[in-house]
Amino acid sequence: MDTLQNMRVFVRVVEAGSFTAAAQSLNTTTGAMSRAVSELEAHLRTRLLNRSTRRLALTTAGERYLKRCQQILADVDNAEEEASGAHERPSGVLRMHSFASIGQHYVLPAISRYRALYPEVAVELTLSQQMPDLFEGSADVAVVGASTLPNSDLVSLLLGTTFSILCASPAYIHAHAAPQTPADLLHHDCLLLKTPAFPTSEWTLDGPNGSEALEVSGPVQVNIAESLIVAIREGMGIGMLPLYAAIDGLRTGSLVRVLPEYTLQKMNVYALYPSRKFIDAKTRTWVEFLRTHLPQVIARDVALLGETGSRSVIGDALRAGDAGVAAPQMKH
Repeated sequence: MDTLQNMRVFVRVVEAGSFTAAAQSLNTTTGAMSRAVSELEAHLRTRLLNRSTRRLALTTAGERYLKRCQQILADVDNAEEEASGAHERPSGVLRMHSFASIGQHYVLPAISRYRALYPEVAVELTLSQQMPDLFEGSADVAVVGASTLPNSDLVSLLLGTTFSILCASPAYIHAHAAPQTPADLLHHDCLLLKTPAFPTSEWTLDGPNGSEALEVSGPVQVNIAESLIVAIREGMGIGMLPLYAAIDGLRTGSLVRVLPEYTLQKMNVYALYPSRKFIDAKTRTWVEFLRTHLPQVIARDVALLGETGSRSVIGDALRAGDAGVAAPQMKH
């Protein structure tokens, strides 16, 4: 029996959630997956998985064994990578996790530039709104946004700081006029963005008078900034968007900045990775690349925001409305 290979199969079955999905990911048969786990259970003289026609569940012994297997397999992979020169030459598959919007606007463009430098590195990027458990081995590096990070054994690297702004469509501004003070937002439909980092309906605006907190409400709540952009463009209300998600719409005129002297939700962008004895070259060079690249991109976005602010965007919105843009109804 190849114990190490059977351990890999066991871990893959748990991560995939079924023998069939695990078999597909490893390009083998479901029967082979099942036999490998059965051999492992027979060798250990204990049941690792409770099986039914609908689902798999780890036993108590299986949960303990899974953690040991993940650590052992990580050590074996690190040893092989070190012996093969992976700690000196970036190569292989780099598994990344990122919050969805940060991934689309920051991580994917960065991957393109990184791979131009290190073409032997392939990338698997998972976009999600959930903080990953990197100790489970699901990813090598995560890029997340948060005001602060909870205490953990992860290595964290601050890559830069950005913020959110308030936006509406030209049609909405034409129909309702732009709010002049934060308190005016209480008389508008406010579109809500649910994120792991901040409260959904509490907006804290930082501006000339310091910080002003408001409890807002509105007809639509989404959990992805790109979906919120669609709702804003459709004239449903005023929404809070991360700068990186809003900048293209501001440049094209499909979005108008509201209360331009205010910003919201100062957010730090971090790279996270497990604290291991060996850090391979692809992980190390990716993190180093982000540390140099991302502050430049954030600075570019801030500069572009200043350029859009120099135009009379509210006036443009009103003129667009006069030209026949459909106007939604105001909240009462």
